[in-house]
Amino acid sequence: MPALNLHGKKDLRLEEAEEPVLSSPEDVIIEVKAAGICGSDLSRYAKLGPYVKGMTFGHEFSGIVLETGSGVTHVQPGDPVAGCPAFPCGACEECRKGNPARCEKLTVLGAFQPGAFASRTKLPAANVLPVPKGIDMDTAALLEPSAVVLHALYRSSLQPGDSVAVLGCGNIGLLTVQWAKIFGASPVFAIDIDPNKLDTASRLGADEVIRPDEKNAEEYLRKRIGAGVDIAVESAGAAVTSAQVLALPKKGGDVVYMGIPYDDITMQRYYFERIVRNELRVLGGWNAVSSPFPGKEWTASLTSMQTGDLQAAPMITHRLPLEQGPEVFDRILNREEFFSKVLLYPRESS
Repeated sequence: MPALNLHGKKDLRLEEAEEPVLSSPEDVIIEVKAAGICGSDLSRYAKLGPYVKGMTFGHEFSGIVLETGSGVTHVQPGDPVAGCPAFPCGACEECRKGNPARCEKLTVLGAFQPGAFASRTKLPAANVLPVPKGIDMDTAALLEPSAVVLHALYRSSLQPGDSVAVLGCGNIGLLTVQWAKIFGASPVFAIDIDPNKLDTASRLGADEVIRPDEKNAEEYLRKRIGAGVDIAVESAGAAVTSAQVLALPKKGGDVVYMGIPYDDITMQRYYFERIVRNELRVLGGWNAVSSPFPGKEWTASLTSMQTGDLQAAPMITHRLPLEQGPEVFDRILNREEFFSKVLLYPRESS
């Protein structure tokens, strides 16, 4: 079957790979219908390289069940499903406490076992979620990033009527805007220097958009609502935004970090002092799983997808065959055009 295998930094190859086979009663083999390119995929491609040379990677996906092991009861061949790609060990202290996202040995699909940039992939039954009627395969492919956002927001003190600022409007930021509105937040501010991203944020419910290269976001928010927002979310993963986000909440507000920086972060004393002087609550959100596994983040996301409150279509800018994977990774990094969520479609195995 065709698969995208990562051999090294910027060395992504379309190759023939062995098809997965049932090896456990709990195995589920899935025909991949749509697989999304995640920001972490881009970082591994460009900066980090593979965990295992030549591994098929990719972890955001939806598909159709092809085969199941004898112990699988909740799905059957022909069912539409989405995959939770996280594999906590189940035995470390944090797993025993019911915090699988903090697992000391957490791994992800596409790291040490073949991932979803292929015609077929395999998951344990516990990681396979049935997709309800009314949710198309493109939308279901965004289930994992939606659960990532919701996992982080559940850690915050977000309440209906709270004001929220989302700093960075890539796909995680756009999902954060939507979830903030679903939670009943108002107003929700989307902050980014890319007008295309801000346009999408507006379409997805942001009450106001701010371009920080045109006006100072901190000053504007204080004039607009008096004392800063209740919740500020960093979803860009950049060094500069990781500092600037600390100046956006009101005294006693929350800062939620979702972006993953791949460079060292230094900041002016002014920003660090906001933590102390404003008694901020600083939180990190990592991965998307909770207890009971995989967690309410997943079922809540499916519910909001089914009702239409959570939209994927406005986020998807490119739908491409899997064969164009190596080319499109370079195009995204070279910023030759505007990219938001990119979905790859594998060929069916013969």
